[in-house]
Formats: sequence, C-alpha cells, structure tokens
Amino acid sequence: MRFIHAADIHLDSPLHGLSAYADAPAEMLRNATREAFSKLVSVAIDEQIDFMVIAGDLYDGTWRDHNTGIFFCREMGRLRRAGIPVYVLFGNHDAESEMTSQLQLPDNVHTFSTRKAQTFLIDDLKVALHGHSFKEKAVTTNLVAAYPPAVAGYFNIGVLHTALEGGSMHASYAPCSVAELHAKEYHYWALGHVHDYAIWRDASTIVFPGNLQGRNIRETGRRGAVIVTVSDAEEVSVERLFIDVLRWEAVTVDASQASTLDEVALAIGRALEALIEAAASPVPHAVRVTITGATQAHGALFGLETQLRAEVLAQIAAISHDRLWLEKVKIATEPLAHSEPSTGRTDALADLHGLLIEAESDPEFLSMLKEKLIALAAQAPGELHKSVPELEHVRNGELAALVAQVRSGLIAQLSDAE
Repeated sequence: MRFIHAADIHLDSPLHGLSAYADAPAEMLRNATREAFSKLVSVAIDEQIDFMVIAGDLYDGTWRDHNTGIFFCREMGRLRRAGIPVYVLFGNHDAESEMTSQLQLPDNVHTFSTRKAQTFLIDDLKVALHGHSFKEKAVTTNLVAAYPPAVAGYFNIGVLHTALEGGSMHASYAPCSVAELHAKEYHYWALGHVHDYAIWRDASTIVFPGNLQGRNIRETGRRGAVIVTVSDAEEVSVERLFIDVLRWEAVTVDASQASTLDEVALAIGRALEALIEAAASPVPHAVRVTITGATQAHGALFGLETQLRAEVLAQIAAISHDRLWLEKVKIATEPLAHSEPSTGRTDALADLHGLLIEAESDPEFLSMLKEKLIALAAQAPGELHKSVPELEHVRNGELAALVAQVRSGLIAQLSDAE
C-alpha cells in the first residue's frame, strides 16, 4: 500500500519578497502554489498511489473568488479518473469559520467533520483514517484525546493539524505531545501546520511533510510532501517528494578578502554560480544574499545598496537568468579594526565619529529622527515593509542600532576617502 501525505498547500497564497521589483517573475509568483499542487497530483497518478491525505491548510483562507475552488475540483477530478480517493482535514487557515465560499466537491474527496473526530474506512486496503477538522481558526484545545481507539486489524492513520508541543514558530493550535500521539497506538500520524519536514519513529511513525511550496525567504530549501509505503508486515517507509516550483535560498558571502564594491559583487556571483551548479534539479531559486565579514569594502558599500543590487543582477543575468531571482542583498559587514579613528585624534573625522556615538544615546535626537523617518516609512509600499527590516525598526522606535550602522559605514567610507 502506498499513499501521499501533504499539508499546508495554501492554495493561491501569494509569494512574498519579489513582487516589489521590476525583474520579478510575476507569473511564477502568482501561480506557484497551483503549479506545485498540480505537480503533486501528477506524481500521485504516475506513482499509482492508493489514496492521498491532506492534513490541513489546503486553502489560505476564504477564496477571493470561486476560481480557487474550481481549480481544486479540477485537480481532484484528475485523481477521480485515476481511481484515487482523497482525505482532507481543514486546519486554521481553512477552518469552517474562515471559509465564506464553498463548492460541491467530487465524490472521491472526503472531508473530516468539524463537529467531532471522524473515521473513514478503506475496507479493501484495511485502512482506517481518523481526523477532526477545525471549526474555528484558533483551536487551542488538545484534540487528540477525543480521537477514537485504533481499529483492530486495520492500518490506522491519525490526521491532525497541530503545532505539536508548541515547539515551532507557528501558532500553538491543537497542542499535544509526541508521547500522546504514540499512546493512541495508530500506525501513522499525518500532521500539518508546521512548515518544516520532521519525523519521529517509535510506536507510531509521526510526520510533518512541510509545506508544498515555500512562500517567502523564511521558508528556504526544498519543499514538498511525502509518499508512504506500508509493507504487508505493516513496516512504514517514508520518502520525501520535492514538489516546489520555485525555491527560496539564503546565501551568505564572506567579503573579508574584498576591498571594493566590484570585488564584493564578483564574490556574490561566484557564490550564486556554486548554488546553481550544486542544485539537483532545474527548479528556479529566489535568493537573499547576506554579505558578512570585517572588510576594507565596508565603507565602499555604505549607501550603495541599489548599485550593489544592480551589479548582482548583472552577475545573475550572466550566470542563469531563468533560474535565479534576487530577493534582496543585505549588507552585514563590519569595518576593519583600523577603520575606526582612535579617540586621541582631534581632526574633523574623529569629531564626527564622536558626535555620531553621542547621537546613538541622545533621546532628543532619536525622537526627532523617529518623527522624520516614520513619515517616510508611511509612504513605502507594503511589500517593502515585509522585505526591509529597517522599516520595522523605525516603526518600533529602535533607532539607536540604525544610527550605529550608519556611523560604522559612514566613518569607514570617509576614512577610505582620506
């Protein structure tokens, strides 16, 4: 017996972090979750699986229009024609209270009840699936206790949308422990909600497949589902399926050996070329580049983020313009030790250095700066607020660190100009 376990598909959810840029792959960003889901359905048909389980957050909230539901029905129709049933549990994003629209689903799609835990039996396979869909978005009670006992003589699968002991960055919905899941004596737990892959093996095999498609730079690396094979002796084998159609990656570049902006750009180009060469598949990558290290180029980079981005885009165009997209270049370098003027110097550069240090703890100056910057931040597009963390610092009044960052870069740049 073989089945696919997927979760956190977030159908028609937008991908964030690229759309603010003119060079963004707009079509891919708009359709990525659909393309990934269609790819999953194709794998299910090609592999001739016995059934599919979707463990919550099929949708990303109520539909903007009926096209989301129509698309899902079309894909389910493909599985229906292949004789593949689908068992869907609704999580916090597609809870009953969140969905204001719905369509009649094909008869091969079975949805778990929101009222209580429900069991579906697949008698010819001797499989029992137990699940409880979310009625409300914020389910903070432990649902596992009300799941029914394992059905004797059947391979028992628990389907649950949970944060699992709250050990993740995700909201602690339907909290429970690994020990509680093992205690139910099910053979397999098909979990959803946490977007990273994880597996536990003991009395049960417990799996988070991760989300199907990364949607922003916080969801880096390969994404997809799992295909589960169960032997006649009920031995469980779990194989990851990488389904994503655009992959997010964070690339760190050490600029300690660079002395100019051009040299930094070339170092970034080499790192991106290595990323593409090491990739096992032709899936396009959206990358965030973070430049680190104590470097002579620190001053040269100050205030030239736009120029550096253009240089990196030129590198990408030469390397693989159809497989690489730049999400952001983040400068996190430091000046060389000798770039900071000594306290004994009395020239204008040392005076400026001292004034900037004082500014970092001057409440009157920081208050005035906050007032000016908040007005500017209010005019920034919403997409930039998500991709430029400095804007969040401005809104929160966390300006001392920004002043320190400016001081470091400005002094290094002026020192280089001497």
